[in-house]
Amino acid sequence: MLRGVLGKTFRLVGYTIQYGCIAHCAFEYVGGVLVCSGPSMEPTIQNSDIVFAENLSRHFYGIQRGDIVVAKSPSDPKSNICKRVIGLEGDKILTSSPAGFFKSHSYGRRGGS
Repeated sequence: MLRGVLGKTFRLVGYTIQYGCIAHCAFEYVGGVLVCSGPSMEPTIQNSDIVFAENLSRHFYGIQRGDIVVAKSPSDPKSNICKRVIGLEGDKILTSSPAGFFKSHSYGRRGGS
């Protein structure tokens, strides 16, 4: 009887670990569901919208202007930020007022050009 209970318990633990690994790989490499918070992406994405962020296309296509990217927040690594790409490395971006451009945050490289 004890052998049967232990066998079922180990099988359950084994299946749990297997499916946990599969879920981890799916969320890490295929994509995942997340909630975008804040008004910075309006009107495209509203505050508290639930979006599916896929991770595959970045391996096949480069990031281009107009894409929406999800990244870890530099000020709070436990949370994500959603931003639209307006420039790529080497681009010069002109705005009508520097105050308006940096209103959200500066997430560029630190300490150099």
